[in-house]
Amino acid sequence: MHSGKKFGAIEFIIWTRRSIYCLIILSAIPTVLYFCGWTFFSFPWQPIAIMGTAVAFIVGFKNNASYSRLWEARQIYGAIINDSRSFGYIVRDALSGKNPGRVNEMFSRHYAWLTALRFQLREPRNWENMNTAQFDEYSKKYEIPERLSKIEDELRKYLSDQETSYILSKKNRATQLMARQSKELSEAYAKSEINDFQWTQINQQLVKFTDNQGKAERIKNFPYPRNFSSITTYLLLLFIVFVPFGLLKEFDKLGDGTLLEGFTLWFNIPFSLLVTWCFYTLDSVGEASVNPFEGSPNDVPITQISRTIEIDMRDMLDESNLPPAIAPKNNIVL
Repeated sequence: MHSGKKFGAIEFIIWTRRSIYCLIILSAIPTVLYFCGWTFFSFPWQPIAIMGTAVAFIVGFKNNASYSRLWEARQIYGAIINDSRSFGYIVRDALSGKNPGRVNEMFSRHYAWLTALRFQLREPRNWENMNTAQFDEYSKKYEIPERLSKIEDELRKYLSDQETSYILSKKNRATQLMARQSKELSEAYAKSEINDFQWTQINQQLVKFTDNQGKAERIKNFPYPRNFSSITTYLLLLFIVFVPFGLLKEFDKLGDGTLLEGFTLWFNIPFSLLVTWCFYTLDSVGEASVNPFEGSPNDVPITQISRTIEIDMRDMLDESNLPPAIAPKNNIVL
């Protein structure tokens, strides 16, 4: 998540510089050929303008869908924050008088669940963008915590060696941690450490965590539909290629009867670059937001949120040695 006021203009230019190089070449080739006398390369601008309208609609549709996925992911983690706080004080108040050790164990297992979930959500998928040069280069400006540490080391901070080994042997570790919480809850109920109402309250919180985990996994494991993504790419590419051809005659006759006659043709290069760069960058912005857990600078800050939850819950137990909050690096925090 970008925590500054805005992305700087220079950042955008550097981020898209590879596409700028290509767009300059695509604009220069028809301009040079037209200047050399190959005027038949000039196309009417009207059909290209119609194509641009279609591209604008489909790119806008994609960006709207990308934002919806991003905002839903943030809502999911917002619910996890609230439910974790409720879970914390319900468990503390229900069990602290009878079995404070079980309280600490369930709290620690919840921190482990948050850890396992964020590691699972950061796992790469084929359709994600972090393996591309554009995104990989920008990722050097900030830190992706799940790439800097191993899940086994993180889980050992909260779980015993035996339980860590058990959880690491499972495929969906977050789910198994929640299952262990349910088992712990059942043991407390069987020993009459909690009553029926308290068991229901805590169990409802576990159900909410499982529900939110499933929602996050749905966004992670189901990409923006490939048919919409592909047609957007193809139409955008066609538009970018044809724009310079459609503006040749317009810029060539722009200087008729003036001192710039014969030279205004070269304005085709910067203006075509400007138009095509706008469309390309709009599409890139949508692509940067469509996978909200991949580790991009526009991601939901799930690591920071997990740390915030841990701090809040440890504070409920009046612990003094609280972990530090995660601070942004170059205005990016994950």
